[in-house]
Amino acid sequence: MTRDEVKELVNNVLIEEFEKNEDELKEDASLFDDLELDSLDGIDLIVALEKAVKSKTGKETKIDEEKAKSLKTVGDIYNVIEGLK
Repeated sequence: MTRDEVKELVNNVLIEEFEKNEDELKEDASLFDDLELDSLDGIDLIVALEKAVKSKTGKETKIDEEKAKSLKTVGDIYNVIEGLK
């Protein structure tokens, strides 16, 4: 996936699953401070991202726990999803 496709996929998950506004979704936006997600939302986010990537690529995808724990900003999510093979 291209960077633009990754951004669209991630932004759609945040908008549809967590009712965020597109103008909130900047690369440096903090998931917990700016977007007000909590730890349970973080788990739901990982599951929703894995499902979205699978529906887009047709491949089963897992985001490993260490990468998931390192996600602090929207840009971090873009980078992790972009790095999935």
